[in-house]
Amino acid sequence: MTIFRRVTLATLAAPLALGLAACGSETETDAALNGEPVAAVPAPEGQEWSEVTQVTDYDGYQIGNPDAPIKIVEYGSLTCGACAYFTQTGFEPMRSEYINSGRVSFELRNQVHNGIDLVLARLVRCSGPEAMVPLSEQVWLNLNEVLGGAQANGEALERAMTLPENERFVAAAEAAGLLDFFAARGLSRDQARTCLADVESVKAISDRSDQQSKEFDVTGTPTFFINGKKIDDNAWAKIEPILQKAGAR
Repeated sequence: MTIFRRVTLATLAAPLALGLAACGSETETDAALNGEPVAAVPAPEGQEWSEVTQVTDYDGYQIGNPDAPIKIVEYGSLTCGACAYFTQTGFEPMRSEYINSGRVSFELRNQVHNGIDLVLARLVRCSGPEAMVPLSEQVWLNLNEVLGGAQANGEALERAMTLPENERFVAAAEAAGLLDFFAARGLSRDQARTCLADVESVKAISDRSDQQSKEFDVTGTPTFFINGKKIDDNAWAKIEPILQKAGAR
């Protein structure tokens, strides 16, 4: 049974957690990523590389130089405290020092853990492709606010689940305060409602999450891959040295 069918919108992620487990010495994966230094690549005129976005075959949203020799993929949950911690501590240096250099691209893919997660994953896709990563960043930077609205309205969320499929996700977003949250960030309430009423697009996100989690053995978030190799660490302090060893220096 997919998350779309078993989802319970009253089941939410735990409050934002600030602690992350640290790993020890260099792993076999780290060693396999050793590479020669990579030269910086100028961005298209008038742009930063982090403003260049494309949607990948896995429905990931990639920012940066599409031909960058070092490619990061993150599987993230939009209700995940550890994902929020990575964004709060590591995303800005990764963007400014590595993505904007043209050496590194970053691709975000969703792993869906619960109903609010699924609503959020649809909402961050509701504008143009270039908005998906920045809106996800906004969710993670404000995760306590996002989850607080949902946790404060559990009964309304449960009632939303009794509605027809084309109404329940709209009602859930309204109850959790998410329509207001995204409206303040440029996504109109009408546009958000239209996206959430598109049941097939919501279901597709859920199905891709299930399929890719199995295909790539993603059992938790955030999970990072660098040049196709799964990384054991999920803290920026551990990932940055791997990027540098791979040639982003």
